[in-house]
Amino acid sequence: MKRPRLIMITTIYWVLLLYIIAALVWWFISLEKQNKQMYSYRLDELKKDDPAYIQKRTEIEDAGKRKTSQYIGEGTTFLLLILVGAVFVYRATRRQLILSRQQQNFMMAVTHELKTPIAVTRLNLETLQKRRLDETQQQKLIANTLQEANRLNILTNNILVASQLDAGAYTINKQELNISELAEDCVRDFNNRYSSRCVQQDIEEGLYVEGETLLLQMLINNLIDNALKYSPRDAPVKLSIHKKNTSIVLSVTDEGQGIEEAEKKKVFDKFYRTGSEATRTAKGTGLGLYLCKKIAADHKGSITVTDNHPRGSIFTVVLQNLI
Repeated sequence: MKRPRLIMITTIYWVLLLYIIAALVWWFISLEKQNKQMYSYRLDELKKDDPAYIQKRTEIEDAGKRKTSQYIGEGTTFLLLILVGAVFVYRATRRQLILSRQQQNFMMAVTHELKTPIAVTRLNLETLQKRRLDETQQQKLIANTLQEANRLNILTNNILVASQLDAGAYTINKQELNISELAEDCVRDFNNRYSSRCVQQDIEEGLYVEGETLLLQMLINNLIDNALKYSPRDAPVKLSIHKKNTSIVLSVTDEGQGIEEAEKKKVFDKFYRTGSEATRTAKGTGLGLYLCKKIAADHKGSITVTDNHPRGSIFTVVLQNLI
């Protein structure tokens, strides 16, 4: 929604709300004025020499006070209902506008994420088709093509799993699994695919959790991938897994720019990415950390982000230890 139109709709909304409140106050004043007039008329009708004068006057006064209390009570109730409804509508509309903006950014990001590997893959295949290359060059192009195909696979998996988890259509098949071996496989895969980057590991052996291999693998991969995106190319990324009391603590540490305090909770929101798509250089769709939070919650765990001193971030996942 364009900004001028949004400003116009917001202005009309607040004008109508103020008009409704003003009308409610005006009706209260009118009814109270009418009540006082009726009170005066009924007092004027009383005869002072009537033996029951004081009793009747008291009854009229009590009736006037009850009416005033009734008007105040009903007016306050209606005012509160109007304000609660207005706040609810405002917050719901604001959330919808934010979601719409995030979805627009998501579509732009997905388009970019899809176009890049498709273009690289097509170029590599056309090169292999049109030119006679030596074995080393062929293997390099094939490896590069497979890497881009893997990017597409990760992207489509993230989108598919996120939509299924949101719709409650994904059935989690939990079983006992060795998360130490799973994490080692993830690190080995990243080191093979990104030979120019350094992914370190500090993994305690023989740690088991109850969970689904695909989802926990996706969680670890997304955390490592996110750390690589926002770290300098010569800076290492470290995956650590250790047992602490009755829990297993998994952390991914990077040496990137870090995350501002106000952004630390927002980064786990769906489609959320800092800044705008036009100014971002890091690839992504805003689904990775959202999926990590969902997967951790579905495994009765939690995920947090803290600062890595002197620079960078630490994403920590706490899961229940099975043994």
